[in-house]
Amino acid sequence: MKKRYIVYLGALSAFIVIGFIWWFLFAPSYLQFAPKGEYISQSASPNDDYIVKIYRSSGGATTPFAIRGEVTYTKKVFNKRKNIYWNYPQETAKVKWVNNKTVNISGHILNVKKDTFNANDVDN
Repeated sequence: MKKRYIVYLGALSAFIVIGFIWWFLFAPSYLQFAPKGEYISQSASPNDDYIVKIYRSSGGATTPFAIRGEVTYTKKVFNKRKNIYWNYPQETAKVKWVNNKTVNISGHILNVKKDTFNANDVDN
């Protein structure tokens, strides 16, 4: 009985370790963990395949606002969403579509299918 308990405990531990390793290495961009924020506006692509929604996030009384941009793929069955923009500090954002797959968010030009902008990744 003791051996069986040890085997089960070892298997569970291995499963947890492998799960965390997979999550850190293969999970989508850490922009997925950006705070949700308060909805500000949205803009649809010229062909209505994508919608970019802009949210303002507050870290509290002593920190400035941040802007989060989320793209929604409207032609997918489940309207897949992905964070593509995170800028701190920023209080407002302007969204303008360059073409059907390229958006300009406050001067940052992004292809909604493959690009992301995270102010934390920019070298100052």
